[in-house]
Amino acid sequence: MAELEEGIAGLAGYLAEARHVLVFTGAGISTGSGIPDYRGPQGVWKRRQPVYYQDFMSDEQKRLEYWEFALEGFSGYRDARPNAIHHACVELERAGRLEMVVTQNIDGLHRKAGTSAEKLVEIHGTNLEVECQSCHRRDAPEEYFAYFERERKPPLCRCGGFIKPATISFGQSLRPEDLERAGRAAAAADLAISLGSTLSVYPAAGIPQAAAARGIPYVVINRGPTEHDHLPELTLRLEGDVAEIFPPAVARALADGNRHPT
Repeated sequence: MAELEEGIAGLAGYLAEARHVLVFTGAGISTGSGIPDYRGPQGVWKRRQPVYYQDFMSDEQKRLEYWEFALEGFSGYRDARPNAIHHACVELERAGRLEMVVTQNIDGLHRKAGTSAEKLVEIHGTNLEVECQSCHRRDAPEEYFAYFERERKPPLCRCGGFIKPATISFGQSLRPEDLERAGRAAAAADLAISLGSTLSVYPAAGIPQAAAARGIPYVVINRGPTEHDHLPELTLRLEGDVAEIFPPAVARALADGNRHPT
């Protein structure tokens, strides 16, 4: 308990001084909302193989496999609700302290919690929308999943293009505009915090690392090891449940921050 309190106090101290916080989030922050982890010991990829983007685009059977998997998880994403970690990010934004949330998560929970579009980069896309791979029109997902569940045929756009959830599949390039926005945030941040990520997937994990390379404080909070644990730029490493550390640290920092001029 003393170690937990010390960690909260240390993080709160950095947060109280910061005015441009870059928050980088991974799957570990959403397990408390019922969203499965993909890479952990019990992760999704232990029992299923992902469908690569090139296969989705070229093979009808792979598109069918992709949609079967997407349908399996759709109700979970649709019904999931943000937890205290997502709400703490919103509190930072409301206090004028948030530079950007850059999330690897496709669950849309930062959006649902109220993080504004201007302060959010969903670097791997979102399950809250579907996107045509030809004309790039986006739409709400419900009718497409209902169609697939009924017909067992991968849906098509009115332009004839293939529809898929607006997520970045394996083998699919990240959106340049998302990388640019995340890069600008890393260049402007005065504190970088990674929450619930093993920091093993690049180029996404390079975003907080780029911020830290500028010499600003860099804090990593995760249950289990991360690939940034031995970076020379790492300022503070906290092991444990992000939900027990980050929200109380934000609350304390915002209370303490009232004594610091902006």
